[in-house]
Amino acid sequence: MAVLRFLTAGESHGKALVVVVEGLPAGLRVTAEDVAAELRRRRLGFGRGPRMRFEADELVILGGVRHGRTLGSPVALEIGNSEWERKWTEEMSPAPGRPSRVLTQPRPGHADLAGMLKYGFDDARDVLERASARETAARVAAGALAKLLLGHIGVRVLSHVVELGAERAGAATRPTPADLARIDASAVRTADPEAEARMVAAVKAAAKEGDSVGGVAEVLAYGVPVGLGSHVHWDRRIDGLLAQALMSIQGVKAVEVGDGWASAGLRGSAAHDAVRADPRATESGGYARTTARAGGVEGGMTVGGLLVLRAAMKPLATLSRPAIETVDTATGEPALSFKERTDTTSVPAMGVVAEAMTALVLAGEALRKFGGDSVAELVRNRDGYLASLGETQSPPQPR
Repeated sequence: MAVLRFLTAGESHGKALVVVVEGLPAGLRVTAEDVAAELRRRRLGFGRGPRMRFEADELVILGGVRHGRTLGSPVALEIGNSEWERKWTEEMSPAPGRPSRVLTQPRPGHADLAGMLKYGFDDARDVLERASARETAARVAAGALAKLLLGHIGVRVLSHVVELGAERAGAATRPTPADLARIDASAVRTADPEAEARMVAAVKAAAKEGDSVGGVAEVLAYGVPVGLGSHVHWDRRIDGLLAQALMSIQGVKAVEVGDGWASAGLRGSAAHDAVRADPRATESGGYARTTARAGGVEGGMTVGGLLVLRAAMKPLATLSRPAIETVDTATGEPALSFKERTDTTSVPAMGVVAEAMTALVLAGEALRKFGGDSVAELVRNRDGYLASLGETQSPPQPR
């Protein structure tokens, strides 16, 4: 069972999203603004539709926090939909009745048709409202709490876009937490200023034709301690946990850890990370990897230091021009999929969601490894563990 877990509830155009986070230790300093700041980051990125401008996230902390500190009980957050009363109260009402319009042209590439068949629905909205990526706002809110907790043990998580459509960022030095503000200021959340212009142009070209583009976001976690996860069971391996977390993000179709696919074409002598003694590498027990080809994970466990993940998002299947063929489930006749939203891409925002999911996995495994009912106890246990590594392993000093 997960030490740290969360559940979300709510529909895309419903009154609110709700997230309950269970397992946070007591004493974690948190304010509504801490969470709201992360929610604002999720709305960044060139290529988003007008919905991002008028549908605000109205955050309320419902429980689990008193006078700015967690109590050790479940934390409940509500993210209200500012458009609910203006537009959606009747269409998404929980009261008995029928919608004004039944959607019977399921969109290829979405959960619409499979969900309609699975649950016996005749209206695609019964599926799409929950399947919508709007649900990721609740994940980002939960991830904001996980990031605050990780900060107490020296872990920082960030993301940047490395591919958007056919355009790729250059293979420069990976950004660090000090670069996050600069990345967020980028129109497409990339760390490469030269690639930014090309990526924006690719989004504009797709938008002009009513089409969409996908891409890849890289997630980096700095200061990760050695030994999170385990080799002893398949469901304890941290690379598996991280892959599942990132693959669960709407629209993500592939996940890499480290060099991933590229390493499959290499010989073993060129695919692995050499090890050297480094007394300064306290988070990895006095040992350091000279490269990050394995992405900071070996044998289902973190090796300490930098964690490298990538998530690939498909192009959005809902287009400004309804060009994808489908079938009208009410008549059986050929049809064109309906338009629900008009984003050209949401890859920059997906990176922020990927940060949140990565932080939730790392925070959960840190709590499993170090334990503690309070933040102070967690930090003491973590410090004691890292100190003990030097005592028990005694890595040789480099000559």
